Amino acid sequence: MKRNNTINMMEHKQHIAFHEAGHAAGIHLNNKLKGLPPVFFKIVFKDMSDLIEIEDMAYKTVQDECIARVEGGRLIEFIPNSFNSDSVLEKFPEDNDKKLQLIGNYKSAFEADIINLLIGPLAEAKYVADIDGELFNHKLITLEALKNYGGSSDIALANEYLQSLSPNKHEQDGKLAELFSIAYNFIDNAENWSAITHLAEYILGSCKHIIYCEEVITILDKSVAHFNNRKIQAMRNSYNWMS
Repeated sequence: MKRNNTINMMEHKQHIAFHEAGHAAGIHLNNKLKGLPPVFFKIVFKDMSDLIEIEDMAYKTVQDECIARVEGGRLIEFIPNSFNSDSVLEKFPEDNDKKLQLIGNYKSAFEADIINLLIGPLAEAKYVADIDGELFNHKLITLEALKNYGGSSDIALANEYLQSLSPNKHEQDGKLAELFSIAYNFIDNAENWSAITHLAEYILGSCKHIIYCEEVITILDKSVAHFNNRKIQAMRNSYNWMS
């Protein structure tokens, strides 16, 4: 499953909408699922009038313009040189319970940030697969393939996190594969995908240059509630039919 080498502007806007919607859904829904604290973020857009509409424009040419990006949203704003550094542990030098809790919370935040980075290009990859009528499964989409879906910078930042977690390359690769699977499962979840789709559609229909997290969260939460209400209604209808 690989995107065509050329892409027109409208298609590119759609890809970007799903990519950024994926990041935003991860930041809100994935963090919430893991019991992590809310964090401020916003989706920022470049003025599209600055770009020329050309059919068959090379994707990389447009991608390098940084048309849209999520600003903020990271639980770990500054990545330390080492996860086990004294600066992290010395806060509770004699309280082992608090020390273990701090380490666990810090590690959860690290991993959530990495997962949310990977969710963006995975969302774009799933969108492309869906419109092309292709299968989207774990065997067809790989970490390396995410670079075809605007994921190069996301993977580079994820690697910075992993280098902080462990100096061992084998351990880094193993952890990245583990977190990639979690990110994939998030995207493959029908409720999450419905929320991402609703947010992407909102992004495509919006003329705003900045969409703040409060607005994004409202859209995502409404989508989740609507999805669950439909599921409950379907279960009731099924029960009534069987009765």
